[in-house]
Amino acid sequence: MTHIPDSNKTGTQDLADVEALLTSDKNVITLLQGNGDFRSPECIKALQEADIVVSNPPFSLFRDYIHTLISHEKKFLVLGNQNAITYKEIYPLIKANKLWLGYNNGGTKWFQVPDDYTHTTTKSRIKVENGKRYLSMGSVYWFTNLDTTKRHEELTLVKRYTPEEYPTYDNDEAIEVARYNEIPDGYAGTMGVPLTYLQYYNPEQFEIVKFRKGNDGKDLTINGHSKYFRIVIRNKNLER
Repeated sequence: MTHIPDSNKTGTQDLADVEALLTSDKNVITLLQGNGDFRSPECIKALQEADIVVSNPPFSLFRDYIHTLISHEKKFLVLGNQNAITYKEIYPLIKANKLWLGYNNGGTKWFQVPDDYTHTTTKSRIKVENGKRYLSMGSVYWFTNLDTTKRHEELTLVKRYTPEEYPTYDNDEAIEVARYNEIPDGYAGTMGVPLTYLQYYNPEQFEIVKFRKGNDGKDLTINGHSKYFRIVIRNKNLER
């Protein structure tokens, strides 16, 4: 505590003031009246009092959860599946720089689960440490609107463009870049890059032009074959 108000108006702070502070409604843990749904009025009220939200929401409700946080203008750091990037409700937020990726994305992450938690996974994804049961999940990312140092670090570009190595899409003028670390240096046109690029996205270095679709509104293709979800970017520091 850094400040104790004079609740009993005695002109000084005493133990009675401390007790009044500790037992006030805002400092006492109380049970929720409902089932804890984040969209319920009592949970929205708690959200409105929060400065930063850190959570692991149900992945099936990820769209609604992010919408709730942004509509209430909250800062947040939440876990979600990598494929959430591809949701039509999510990638416009990324393009508008209202949402981006945090640190330590992908790989295997372990989550503590109840002893009676039912699962359909393999034994290799379950472990017990110090009597506590854990389940592993892959492709889990941190999504946030808190600024990070890496968002301002420039990606070093070492490749050079050649039409043989970087083919143009059938239905768009952008070129295909198969890996984020193969983005060609000095190329001023648009480029389709994989989802992994977002871990290195610096909005001061590159502009996100669009997601997934070519000029015909269909998935980007090379020689008639669709490429998995691509992010079309352009180097902001080069003349077009």
